[in-house]
Amino acid sequence: MEATPPGNLPGSQVRVGLSTTCSYPESTTAAFEIAARLGYDGVEVLVWTDPVSQDAAALGRLVEHFGVPVLSVHAPTLLLTQRTWGRGDPWGKLERSAELAAALGASTVVVHPPFRWQREYASGFVAGIEALEVRTGVTMAVENMFPWRARGRELVAYAPGWDPTDLGYRNLTLDYSHAATSEQDCLELTRAFGARLAHVHLCDGTGSAKDEHLVPGDGTQPVAAALAELARTGFGGTVVAEVNTRRARGRAAREESLARTLAFAREHLARTPEVTG
Repeated sequence: MEATPPGNLPGSQVRVGLSTTCSYPESTTAAFEIAARLGYDGVEVLVWTDPVSQDAAALGRLVEHFGVPVLSVHAPTLLLTQRTWGRGDPWGKLERSAELAAALGASTVVVHPPFRWQREYASGFVAGIEALEVRTGVTMAVENMFPWRARGRELVAYAPGWDPTDLGYRNLTLDYSHAATSEQDCLELTRAFGARLAHVHLCDGTGSAKDEHLVPGDGTQPVAAALAELARTGFGGTVVAEVNTRRARGRAAREESLARTLAFAREHLARTPEVTG
């Protein structure tokens, strides 16, 4: 698979990274190798059970070996990473994530909102996130989530809420697949988040109750228009591919999907849309 060189138009100044989730079930190390091979500008490290993902020294060696920097760290706040760095003390996990980011020269930590059963954590979450940003100097970008739907019912899983638009956070992550699952529009959310938008998870979805994380363009979200909007407004954050390749039949098929994702990003970040409305 050939590497994709960065473009030279204004929008292409936005860095495009690769989440280490994109290499699953391969390792964190594999994500660095793929990112370097395809020409991504860096990686986002999800802290999970892979010991390398938790180790600043090990990650630093990967950065040096592959020449690919760590652009962001995803804190272990997913349902499937609840046991990473211990089951308790969620604030301690965020502190460690910020320390890991700072050690690697990454400016951003991606954070999911608390689950509703984490009542004490959730009660002071908005103010606590701001205080952590001030104390560490690391951007803590809270991610949009979605309601859990089953048998025609919506379950409240997150507190203070799954939609961060009006909850008072200073910095936000916009995940295009989560927008699809929540039956929202990623272009409208881009505009609603405005200057608070610090980070983007590039993917797609069809509006299914399942969080799909498709290759951009394979779903129904206006991903191309949302990327062009970032270019038009001078977005200063990072766009990170977060595409599900678990069903790929081997490395070549996985890289084909991720190469398409990068090419899509380069193309549409280099397009500045006309201002409408």
